[in-house]
Amino acid sequence: MSSDITVLAGTGKSGRRVAAALRAAGHGVRAASRSADVRFDWQDPRTWPAATDGIGALYLVAPEDPTPLRPFVDLVQEAGVKRVVLLSGRGTEAWRGRFGHAMAAAEDVVRGSDLSWTVLRANNFMQNFTEDLWHEPLVAGRLGLPTGGVPEPFVDLDDVAAVAARLLTTDEHAGRLLDLSGPAAVTFADAVAAIAAAAGRPIRYDELTPDAYVDELRAAGLGEDWVTELSGMFAVLREGIAAAPASGVEQVLGRPPRAFADWVAHIAPTGVWAS
Repeated sequence: MSSDITVLAGTGKSGRRVAAALRAAGHGVRAASRSADVRFDWQDPRTWPAATDGIGALYLVAPEDPTPLRPFVDLVQEAGVKRVVLLSGRGTEAWRGRFGHAMAAAEDVVRGSDLSWTVLRANNFMQNFTEDLWHEPLVAGRLGLPTGGVPEPFVDLDDVAAVAARLLTTDEHAGRLLDLSGPAAVTFADAVAAIAAAAGRPIRYDELTPDAYVDELRAAGLGEDWVTELSGMFAVLREGIAAAPASGVEQVLGRPPRAFADWVAHIAPTGVWAS
């Protein structure tokens, strides 16, 4: 068994999948978060050594506040960690300064370090329709977004986790920026139609103007920071910066990424979109 691998946000949406993939391959894992067995809090440096001492590699997801990133990565280097895999988003150069400030800051810190690093730049996750962002509106029967009809090659988080697990245990693709997406771009309208058909119930998609979307976010009680972040994300999406499928999953795993329709057919029987 290899040296332990720390997975930050190890109980979160991507982290728990990375941890599971590593364990399935026989690797020792420290799943670290505020609620995990290995307690890790970005705002409490006293918790950091438990996540860094004696490990061989680290899976990193940027915190909402990027301030602790540089001192933490310095500690990672001092601890003798060999390898870091960072989760980020596609099109960083195009959207830098408009949204995703923490992801951009994490890229700068990791790429400027002496670590052996790989940055995974992913499209929107398929699991945003089941675990985050768009799940509650779908269950309520209506999703409204300001996409301008621009498609998105949604990526399965299980594919992202498989890529991360591979790169945490090998020197392949060190020093590279890898774009990860699904095999084909799908409009949000078509995505919602596929989900509705698989769920066997009516779910409506509404194309919103950017202003109407902001109004809906505020009416839902989101704070201004999140309103700015989400509206910025869709402003970038409407430009089509990350609309073309990427080859990163196949480059690492030697197989195509999962298609959106296949994922929907697999997940719908769980009842996740039942009203």
